[in-house]
Amino acid sequence: MEAQEQTCFLERTRLRPDQFQTVNVARGDDPTSVSLDAVDALLIGGAGKYSATQTYPWTDGLHDLIRRAVDRALPTLGSCWGHQVLARALGGQVVHDPDHSELGCGWVERTDAGAADPLFCQFSPRFQANMGHHDRVVELPPDSTELARNDQPHQAFRLNGAPVYGTQFHSELDARRERERILVYREYYRSALPDAETVQRVLDTLADTTEVDNLLYDFLVTFVARPHPSVAPASLHPTDHTGALDVAPSVDRRRSSPRPA
Repeated sequence: MEAQEQTCFLERTRLRPDQFQTVNVARGDDPTSVSLDAVDALLIGGAGKYSATQTYPWTDGLHDLIRRAVDRALPTLGSCWGHQVLARALGGQVVHDPDHSELGCGWVERTDAGAADPLFCQFSPRFQANMGHHDRVVELPPDSTELARNDQPHQAFRLNGAPVYGTQFHSELDARRERERILVYREYYRSALPDAETVQRVLDTLADTTEVDNLLYDFLVTFVARPHPSVAPASLHPTDHTGALDVAPSVDRRRSSPRPA
């Protein structure tokens, strides 16, 4: 699933493969050795069999990479597991909570702060998003603001005064890609997907989520490409010089490898 995830980020950002530098910490890539000098943005996905609530040999190094990015105000966005690890690295709290798993397509509501945010102001007050997680953020990092929620808080947040975002929903997945993920990770979500009928019911909820599908592209246009204010982000094409660093934590994503995101 590593290749599938990278494809999803390419599709949603509309970048070319040569514009990505991929770091896979679980494969042995050392996040402490990563230079951010030539990087325009940091995108964090994940996570295979790894949980943001646990500490692995590479966890401290990854947290340090995130804090280095924040210190230099590098545009940074974490999706699902990336949202959770971003929150934890910056002082928030993440818990393993399978009783409140979210799978399939669900509704999310923008907060008042989200309505005033330069990225989330483009969203409708209530929008659909594709989801798949067992862990969740229960406490935001200090000096950050909740941008979206549903029955669970902190579906999205931003670090105050910096282009640093996390989304619990999958900002890199459209309905087709979410369907691929659910079928691969069904065994991990056995408690939520106990039989074929339940799996099909979740798959049937998936919908093309236009606003979420454009989020990563709009993020790069808003904080990296910086177009003239009169130009709507969705009308632009990505610039050739834009580069992004994609942190993918797990290389082993076979059917037996769960995805706690």
